[in-house]
Amino acid sequence: MLRLPRSARRDQAPDARRRVGVRRASRLSTSVTVVTAVAMLVTACTGPGGTDHPGETTSPTTNGAAQARAVAALGDVASSKAGAMRLADGLLPPTNRWFSGLVFGAAPQPVFPSPISWQVTDDGFAAGLPTVTATEKTIAGGATQQVGLDLGATSTLVSDYDSVSVTVEHRDGSTVLGHTVVAEGSPLVTYTAARAGTVTATSPIDGTEDGTGTVTSGGRTWQLVVRDGTIDGDTIDLRSGGSIVLLPVPDGATAAQTARLVAAARPLTGVALDRSASRGKQRTTLTYDFGSGDRGVLVPQPGQGTTGLECTGLHYETVQGPAPVCTGTALRFAVDTVRPSDTLDLSGLSSAERGALVTQVRADASTVDASSYAADSYGGGKDLYRVANLYRLATQLDLASVADALKTSVVDELDQWFDPAGCGTRTARCFAYDPTLHGLVGQEASFGSDEFNDHHFHYGYVLSAAAVLAADDPALVSRWRTVADLVAADIASPEATASFPALRVYDPYAQHSWASGFSPFADGNNQESSSEAVSAWNGVALWGAVSGSSSGSSSGSSSGSSSLRSVGTWLLSNEAASAARDVLDPDLSAFPEFRHRVVSLTWGGKRDHATWFSAAAAAPAGIELIPMPAVAASYVDAGGAAQIRRVLAEAVPDGRYDVQFGDYLLMYRALASRTDAATALREARALPDAVVDSANSRSYMLAWIMSRA
Repeated sequence: MLRLPRSARRDQAPDARRRVGVRRASRLSTSVTVVTAVAMLVTACTGPGGTDHPGETTSPTTNGAAQARAVAALGDVASSKAGAMRLADGLLPPTNRWFSGLVFGAAPQPVFPSPISWQVTDDGFAAGLPTVTATEKTIAGGATQQVGLDLGATSTLVSDYDSVSVTVEHRDGSTVLGHTVVAEGSPLVTYTAARAGTVTATSPIDGTEDGTGTVTSGGRTWQLVVRDGTIDGDTIDLRSGGSIVLLPVPDGATAAQTARLVAAARPLTGVALDRSASRGKQRTTLTYDFGSGDRGVLVPQPGQGTTGLECTGLHYETVQGPAPVCTGTALRFAVDTVRPSDTLDLSGLSSAERGALVTQVRADASTVDASSYAADSYGGGKDLYRVANLYRLATQLDLASVADALKTSVVDELDQWFDPAGCGTRTARCFAYDPTLHGLVGQEASFGSDEFNDHHFHYGYVLSAAAVLAADDPALVSRWRTVADLVAADIASPEATASFPALRVYDPYAQHSWASGFSPFADGNNQESSSEAVSAWNGVALWGAVSGSSSGSSSGSSSGSSSLRSVGTWLLSNEAASAARDVLDPDLSAFPEFRHRVVSLTWGGKRDHATWFSAAAAAPAGIELIPMPAVAASYVDAGGAAQIRRVLAEAVPDGRYDVQFGDYLLMYRALASRTDAATALREARALPDAVVDSANSRSYMLAWIMSRA
């Protein structure tokens, strides 16, 4: 099991039904502070058409102004956990990004703009093409320093970014020396001088008269392409505005192939994101700016496809597998649209099954009272989700009085969470605003959520519960919308506003989210529970459908791609596709040493069969299934019955499901076949209460399995 210091990881949770929070949030002041930081300039801005333009800023629109007023009414957190940041003035702090480790923490961390690694050094930077190795539980491609440039720098800061690329400014004291741009999906490293000067390579350069050269180090050859400068030995003299582009030569490249790639090694300035939906597909386009529409070197992830690219037949080895080396201007890929859903189909239940389910719903509902809900944003969210699903089952089974009681219980709880002034009078079950990091923090904080860890996991549960309860109650939509829309905007704003970034946690190149707010790790950022991410986007889309909201609004207006329903569906579809392809049924043929069927912890620089909280055999699979919303049936059976059985043989080798996540593993088993579903139903009826997760109930578990038996 992966182990890190307590301050850098989730605590192990001895209670199988609830994880333990990292810390209790400080008590908030009862005064409401007007948020002055909402006027800060924001980069990584997504416009109404869904296009991400690096370096743009936004001004509060009418809807954005309403959102800013709503944020101000919440009041601020007692203190931000941001600490000192290596970030240019006027930029929104980039939490939950693949490059967040460059900004937060005591020193810059290595980052992994796949397929390369890049890191700050004492006087400049170093890049490498990681050597990928595998063991029984880990596929690793850690940062390596194969080619480095001594710039004479004493410090760095992030001076610009978008959803895929980052620009790092190098300084000598207060003097800006130049800027480096790296981006996921391109192996190119672009350094541009802000002033004339000399750069020294850390390894000898085999230079030529045409401004190109090679560096060989650590068994890898890199090409250097110099513009507005000259190579002399191991030094490069650059004029102001001159640039150096670094390119790792793929294994097996011929001289002609290398020359073709060198011709496409053009300075990169940023990446624009466009999303759209058509013909049952959710489409993503990442357009790389190499200047004047020029083609550059691009590397799609394995499995993303090569639409519109000219590929060389060469590959880079990455932790995701062999990635094709191509040239082009954009990466384009599409995934099947996954329709948001929170309702199980019970139409096929027999009268006996229906009767048994009625009895169980009554029994589970009888245990719900005010003490049923945890106070922190994760545990409380899971509890809300569980009872909301019970309410949905009660309505489906025509249990009017049971449904009414459950609705009253959940509404009373959500009324607290969605009270704009809640944190002015209490320290739990409310949201406060962090004006430094530009986001909401649920009080009590847990699992480092005040450091912006796991926000989508926490808030997805809350939004899902709200969508279920308000689906047929416009009065609740009206009452909750102001704060619920802010909760959605924190994790999934389809466009940047003065109060929130666009798509805080989601990485459109990786096609999944990042869970660590500050990413204080040498292996990059990480995400453990792909299933809770999928559930979060399902909740965003469902809340958007119920409320008709766009995230920049507190009035319920929406338009096209800016609607929460639209962006939630795009996020849901992509995260589900990634979870199926990379987590639940991964192609591991390139890594025969890796002996497991599920990759449960995804990092920038490695992939693990491990979790933050348990070494138990069931944990890696279970954390990729929780909480099994209705929509999970559209993707968790990736690989079909054979893969399900392989995963279960590993997760419960003795066939005993009375373990943590045993409930979800039985629900997963029900997808394999009708025979498996019948067996799962028998096991589920006998499962000890202590094993049923706090986001689940025996009623929902049985209903899920019955609907597939």
